[in-house]
Amino acid sequence: MAAFYARVRGLVQGVGFRYSTVREAQRLRIKGWVKNASNGDVEIWAEGSAEKLAAFLAWLGRGPQFSRVDHIDKEEKTPKNFKDFTVEY
Repeated sequence: MAAFYARVRGLVQGVGFRYSTVREAQRLRIKGWVKNASNGDVEIWAEGSAEKLAAFLAWLGRGPQFSRVDHIDKEEKTPKNFKDFTVEY
């Protein structure tokens, strides 16, 4: 089990990014959360196998249809054993 915290920059608010992220995380069985940051970024905590996290990160780099991802800052973290993947407010 591995984990990362990521901050996604670009056109990522107001385009369904958080809810698309939840769907993709659930599809990959990733645990954690996603939330909007006050500066227009989206923050993500993700936990899962290294293989699933790599696939999730690749998806985050594309995002949903109407988004534009300019940059992702990612930090490896210690898993906290979340039970599911949710939208945080």
